[in-house]
Amino acid sequence: MDETTFSARLERWLQSDAPKSIGGVGEIFAQKTFAVLIFLLMITPALPLPTGGVTHVFEVIAILIAGQMVLGFETLWLPQRWKNRELGNVTLTKTLPKAVGLIRWLEKYSRPRMTSLYSYRWLLQLLGIFLIGFSVAAALAPPFTGLDTLPALGAVLIALSIILEDALFLLLGTGIGVAGVLLSVFVGSAVVDLVRHLF
Repeated sequence: MDETTFSARLERWLQSDAPKSIGGVGEIFAQKTFAVLIFLLMITPALPLPTGGVTHVFEVIAILIAGQMVLGFETLWLPQRWKNRELGNVTLTKTLPKAVGLIRWLEKYSRPRMTSLYSYRWLLQLLGIFLIGFSVAAALAPPFTGLDTLPALGAVLIALSIILEDALFLLLGTGIGVAGVLLSVFVGSAVVDLVRHLF
């Protein structure tokens, strides 16, 4: 196994004694902190697991991080309280161990595609806008409907595209995320119409 891959580095971090806090991520994945953090924050709502509402906090932080991408920040800024926040038991013990296996499988088929795109600040700013939209859609999805899954998955795949510098994941993430947003809008409109007819 290549010890330099993202899956190997993520697995080593999970098994290490390093703090499993949001701020601790930046110390390990310095060059791609923004993308790695969004991946870690959005992977939990992207999977159909009971989370006890913690995903809403993660989505708000993901929106702030993506906003800094849009503004062209090169260094992550977060309030100290958020930096010290642990990723949570569900994320660390259930979601991420499964994600490592999935990433390892994806890495077998991934290869650098259109890598020069990721050197352009305008692209990262554009992706930040998409990430904000998908995170907002996931956060506003009605609880227990599963409608947050597709927008969150779109954000996860876009983050992976930045980490792996593979434009294929960018296309997949954008398509899945947009489909998720449209589905949420359609279902939300249908619910509003139903309520109007009832009352």
